[in-house]
Amino acid sequence: MVELLSSGLNLPLPLAVLLLGGLLSLGVGKLTEWMKMGRLREAWMVLVSAAGLFSVWILYQRVQAVSVIVMALWGQNPPLGGCFEIDMLSVFMAGSISFIGLLVAVYSVSYMEKEDRLTEFYTLVTFMMAGMTGIVMAGDLFTLFIFWELMGLSSYVLVAFLKRTWGPIEAGFKYLLMSATAGAFLLLSMSVLYGMTGTLNFAVLSVNLRGVEMTPWLIAVFSTLIVGFGVKSAIVPLHTWLPDAHPEAPSPISALLSGIVIETGLYAMTRVLYIVFAPNVYKLPIAFLAVLTMTLANVTALLQTDIKRLLAYSSIAQIGYMLVGLAAGTAYGIMGLFLHVFNHSMMKGMAFLASGSIVHETGTRDLGRLRGVGKMMPITSASLFIALLGLGGVPGTNGFISKYHLFSAAFGSGLGWLGIMGVLNSALSMAYYIRVMQVLMGSPEEGFKVHEAPITMVTVTMVMAVIIVILGVWPAPVLNFATQASEALVEGLLTYIGAVLG
Repeated sequence: MVELLSSGLNLPLPLAVLLLGGLLSLGVGKLTEWMKMGRLREAWMVLVSAAGLFSVWILYQRVQAVSVIVMALWGQNPPLGGCFEIDMLSVFMAGSISFIGLLVAVYSVSYMEKEDRLTEFYTLVTFMMAGMTGIVMAGDLFTLFIFWELMGLSSYVLVAFLKRTWGPIEAGFKYLLMSATAGAFLLLSMSVLYGMTGTLNFAVLSVNLRGVEMTPWLIAVFSTLIVGFGVKSAIVPLHTWLPDAHPEAPSPISALLSGIVIETGLYAMTRVLYIVFAPNVYKLPIAFLAVLTMTLANVTALLQTDIKRLLAYSSIAQIGYMLVGLAAGTAYGIMGLFLHVFNHSMMKGMAFLASGSIVHETGTRDLGRLRGVGKMMPITSASLFIALLGLGGVPGTNGFISKYHLFSAAFGSGLGWLGIMGVLNSALSMAYYIRVMQVLMGSPEEGFKVHEAPITMVTVTMVMAVIIVILGVWPAPVLNFATQASEALVEGLLTYIGAVLG
């Protein structure tokens, strides 16, 4: 069953909540400054994030009942006009965005309290979440591109937010240049697709192009899509902005960038590739990119002495693992991909938040100067260790569950060599995760003393650590949700197409 909304201006509820919340954040921030009302704007950000998560729950119930919701934008109905087309995969991604967004909002209350321009900070964070939500609900490439740019513009400024030194400005500018170039490739691919089919609607593109014989024009479209989405997803060799941007951004933004922004880029690539091309077209190229991405990132991470830069390279490696699921091309592989999207958002989001707490208290990101911090900040360090063990795929954590499904999907789809490379890379990654743990639990330098992070920051990292362990022991809730999401993309493709074309 399909629900079609075509009268007036229609926006999905989570997107409407975030857009309205972002617009009102400016007024709430000015009111806070004018009347000196304490943490009113921080409370507003947490309230908007919580409302966004609750609205995703409402949307989940509607999609469960009707399978697909199509919302026509103002003007013509799809496929002639732009639209939102929401299935269970869209809801899964929107839920992941809202959940990590809420945790980051609570963490930011204490972490950012000594910074100025907080009205701008919280407004930009809300709009970045709105951009990601719009991307995962878009039903055509034009609508997707609009929200792609909203996500990008917000994140460029947030990377450069701490502009007291040159580092954040340089990192933000590099991110801007590379993403703008990738955007040009996306526009090029959209132009070619429109010239070939006369539309940018996903359903019509799938009917016209999926399964047809590859031509030079389709090869060009495939290549430009990989470049356009690959930069934001930090796929090697398009990753070079990320190791600069993540360390220089405020830690809450690092958690969002690594925990969900790059995964949103991977979602867009997965959705478009699966709709336009059959899996046998992209299977081997994506498998090659997966091996290149995870291997180069893990080897480079071994050489890092900056804790946030090390985690940034770890994020690139995790994208490589997710690409394994896309290369498999099966519902099982896609399930593993999006299961790891959520699990990684918890693990890497918490790793950046916990390391952010350490940097917040010590004033340094240099691992060589952080010896003994684990003994002085035991709760934060324990949370970080749980995240690192999860990222390494240690049994008892949610990272083990999703990696097991990803690598099993590779073997099941005839790509055993890819599964072996994934296992070997996962084992290699434990070398630098263990090194971080050894350094933090080492003997501190004489006179070096720090105290535990503020209670709000500690509470957020503890909650995320508990989630990592619970989902490692009892993965059924998120596993079932990810299964529904993958089936909506793979087995529900005809329903997705029929929702627009009938």
